[in-house]
Amino acid sequence: MSNPYFQFKQFRINQDRCAMKVGTDGVLLGAWTDVSDVQSILDVGTGTGLIALMLAQRSPAAVSGIEIDRDAAAQASENVHNSPWSERINIEAVSLQVFAERTGCRFDLIVSNPPYFNKSLKNPDNRRSTARHTDSLSQQNLIEAADTLLSDAGRLAVILPVAEGLEFILQAETAGLYCSKKTKVIPRTGAPEKRLLLEFSRSKEVCRENSLLIEMARHCYSEEFRRLTEDYYLQR
Repeated sequence: MSNPYFQFKQFRINQDRCAMKVGTDGVLLGAWTDVSDVQSILDVGTGTGLIALMLAQRSPAAVSGIEIDRDAAAQASENVHNSPWSERINIEAVSLQVFAERTGCRFDLIVSNPPYFNKSLKNPDNRRSTARHTDSLSQQNLIEAADTLLSDAGRLAVILPVAEGLEFILQAETAGLYCSKKTKVIPRTGAPEKRLLLEFSRSKEVCRENSLLIEMARHCYSEEFRRLTEDYYLQR
């Protein structure tokens, strides 16, 4: 689900140094995530800085983006520097595990478009492989760090393929994080859902569920997808 034509209205995001280019998954997560009453945000695996930038545009929050790949972190820092929100976004080249150990901060919102290939063959490009596989950041790593870093009323938002998303829900429950919102992402009319947009909180409540159709036909985007991404330029 890639989309190299994403562009902010205010500026064009640069992704030359990053192994993982801007994709529809990141755009969806950045546009879908609830930022109401949020003062502090952590973007885990920020890549080009896409989601951090989107959330800074949508909220007044202070945003921290962490990225284990130093070239990608440098790219994200460049994009942040060139953006209108540079004073509110901080990018750091560090793993989530190290960050969780040394930071004294807690966050109202943690977002992640995490690695999700658990068993597939790895890409020979090591940087792309790191971005796509769970070796450096497992689901359990992310859940444990979220439990540590979230404020009492904080929320965790992720996007995952369906099988991995359902597994993530079960693992999160064991840590006291409960799925409060689930959106099934359908790539085109008649196709099965391919992604789950998931929100978690510490409160056990009825999960709100809905679906989101991206395309009605090839390059014919649904009105709901257009509305969700209307604050951004997306070739469609």
